[in-house]
Amino acid sequence: MTIRENLEQWEKQYLSPYASYSTDSKGRMRPEPHCDVRPVFQRDRDRIVHCKAFRRLKDKTQVFLSPEGDHYRTRLTHTLEVSQNARTIAKALRLNEELVEAIALGHDLGHTPFGHAGERALNRICPLGFEHNLQSVRTVDRLEKKGQGLNLTEEVRDGILNHQTSGTPHTLEGKIVRLSDKIAYIHHDMDDAVRAGILKESDVPREIRDVIGSTPSDRFDHFIHDIVNASMGRDDIRMSEETHLAMTRMRAFMFEHVYENPVAKSEEAKAERLMETLYLHFLHHIDSLPEEFRGLLEQGEPREQVVCDYVGAMTDRYAIAVYDDIYIPKSWMG
Repeated sequence: MTIRENLEQWEKQYLSPYASYSTDSKGRMRPEPHCDVRPVFQRDRDRIVHCKAFRRLKDKTQVFLSPEGDHYRTRLTHTLEVSQNARTIAKALRLNEELVEAIALGHDLGHTPFGHAGERALNRICPLGFEHNLQSVRTVDRLEKKGQGLNLTEEVRDGILNHQTSGTPHTLEGKIVRLSDKIAYIHHDMDDAVRAGILKESDVPREIRDVIGSTPSDRFDHFIHDIVNASMGRDDIRMSEETHLAMTRMRAFMFEHVYENPVAKSEEAKAERLMETLYLHFLHHIDSLPEEFRGLLEQGEPREQVVCDYVGAMTDRYAIAVYDDIYIPKSWMG
């Protein structure tokens, strides 16, 4: 018996009957031989961690554009916090940690530079539209490995696709990530807003603080315990009604005071114009795209989609550098 088979047997013996077992996976788009060491979801996690899109998350905005400080979250640190939240919940409920980790690490791979400002710009200017969850799936299916994709399992792809509020994941592990994403950004975006001087903890309405706590660690602890207690022994992942209502109110508070705050978002209009300008430039100079993106065009992909693929994959820093190179005059060198 191989190491993988031993691990698969352990899953059946130890994990909850509601867990997603590696042996029951719906499989990959392209069948491939099994690894003799790693079950399929562990293998997916490893593929995501080693892909280029994952590395680029370190230089993509979470909330604050180009913050003056070393401790503000990026899209990568957000992703890692989502993963940790999800693993904690999955371990407590005896669900598949490797599946939740793979989904969590891959859920934002399709995010644009400059956070949701970049997403809004591409969605507005591209006739095909742009949604980062769809682009995350496209990234793992089509864009990584020079067009070959990562060939992930259906369960991981489903969790990535459905991680937003409007999504309905088909596994409990996917549902854990969906809630963990919200827990993470409520936790760390409030922390960053306090660090930036935009908010004080006392600004959060008392009816919210009385339920979920008055510090980032209190809120994190409350959400995790509430989900575990409400979901234990059930074929579902849920919060108590009281906590769900408090979370909904906290999200509304964050949208009003942080996500739509004119001070915190003062540079976003510039970022959106930059993204639109880059999109239009490459749409009309399609031959200047890198070779791997031109290859997608040769395979019949719409040019609007391929330009979104290229511009949307950029990091904040690279997008600014490309814009500078195209539009900012250089000093003449004789």
